Amino acid sequence: MPDRPIPGAAVDLEPSSRPGVPMERAPQPMAGARVPIRPQHSDVRVFKHKGRAGFPPVFGTAQPPRGLSGLLRKVAYGYPDHKARHWMMLLLADRVDVWEHRLVRAAPWLLPTAGVLALTGVAWRKWARA
Repeated sequence: MPDRPIPGAAVDLEPSSRPGVPMERAPQPMAGARVPIRPQHSDVRVFKHKGRAGFPPVFGTAQPPRGLSGLLRKVAYGYPDHKARHWMMLLLADRVDVWEHRLVRAAPWLLPTAGVLALTGVAWRKWARA
């Protein structure tokens, strides 16, 4: 490291003796920008990596974690994100979430069908005994 300053390096000079001072301005927000951005608050659980200090200003809460897939996501975020185990568990949680939604979507069709089959089975038994 040199003992004397590098000639032409005016960064550490007093502002009055810096050559670019008349052109320098304090940073201003762009026109139309909303300042400051208020952080988003969530009523549902949102997972974040352990290495991150906080959440970004805006994040998704449309699909809160629930069921077995939510439990898998909770376990996955317990591992550091540089481990393959973290990402594989998140992929598994996505697949489980799809199957959970398929079962919920099929429930109105499956339950009445099961009821009709049970009733016809009972009716068949009564008819067979007679």
